[in-house]
Amino acid sequence: MIPRRIPLGGFALANGALSMGLMALAAFLTRQPLIFPSLGPTAFLIFHVPRAPSACPRNALCGHAIAVGAGYLALVVFGLRHAEPALAGGVTLPWVGAAALSLGLTAGLMVWLGVAHPPAGATTLIVALGILPKPLELLTLLASVTALVAQGLIINRLAGVPYPLWGPPRPRRRAAR
Repeated sequence: MIPRRIPLGGFALANGALSMGLMALAAFLTRQPLIFPSLGPTAFLIFHVPRAPSACPRNALCGHAIAVGAGYLALVVFGLRHAEPALAGGVTLPWVGAAALSLGLTAGLMVWLGVAHPPAGATTLIVALGILPKPLELLTLLASVTALVAQGLIINRLAGVPYPLWGPPRPRRRAAR
């Protein structure tokens, strides 16, 4: 008997590689930032634990949208919209403030709105540290998350995995006796 982990690992391997390969190819062809570090953990959730609340389309899309907004707001608040990225020019006190504000806002808003998606914590830092600070880059980032979620929906559904269309699956009710 084959342990359940073997086919699940194969599914995650094949579909993680396929989805990231497609996103990287699209980034190459369009010269747009359609692939970024926090997209990998989002793909992992979608293909490894697709029925987990954090993997559902609502949480992935809303979590990354909150992260982008919080990261950009932090850049504005600390006057860093046109600064050299923190990782290139060095971390200064304004970068410390931007990182702290963006992650705090992202975490708080995701919890308050019930759309927890841990990879969004990395997305907000990508924006708040000036790695992808331009409005067009932010829209491209969100388009990339949308494309990944669409891939997850198609691939999971074709494989017979009941990946939700929007929100997390509801717990099954027990029949009354």
